[in-house]
Amino acid sequence: MKKEIHPEYVECTVMCACGNSFVTISNKQEMRIDICNACHPFFTGSEKIVDAAGRVEKFKRKYNLS
Repeated sequence: MKKEIHPEYVECTVMCACGNSFVTISNKQEMRIDICNACHPFFTGSEKIVDAAGRVEKFKRKYNLS
């Protein structure tokens, strides 16, 4: 690695809008984010499929999926 071109890494506290916080390593000491793994619908299981005009059912019928 080349010397004197890499950023200084420090312990970083990440704070989410939902109130969750965790510590990681970054070149910043503090980060504020809008969404994290504690409140994102994909990770919480509250993800919903938006079906426009029955396209999901049509796809399932086409490929014989349950």
